[in-house]
Amino acid sequence: MKTRREFIVQCSFGVSAVSLAALSTQSLAQGAMVLETDANAVGLAYKANATKVAKAKYPKYAAGQACNSCALYQGKAADKAGGCPLFAGKQVAGAGWCSAWAKKA
Repeated sequence: MKTRREFIVQCSFGVSAVSLAALSTQSLAQGAMVLETDANAVGLAYKANATKVAKAKYPKYAAGQACNSCALYQGKAADKAGGCPLFAGKQVAGAGWCSAWAKKA
């Protein structure tokens, strides 16, 4: 029969292991790139490469607009990818573009 102290120590190790597993799963989800085929991406006309935007279809698009120059982009301008509140839990390409692009102040 185990002592109370052994039981408490084992429980604390179990809780720690579960917490670490949850954190690593969350960090993987934050690192996932948004796909152009995701429903939200399609609705916002997201392209991972801004040079592939159909300029005739999206007259709002102008050369030089990219996710890394957007007010919503949560990464640094030099980052290859970063977070965007429009695609919760996923990252967008720094060189990407969507119809919600907004100039940084």
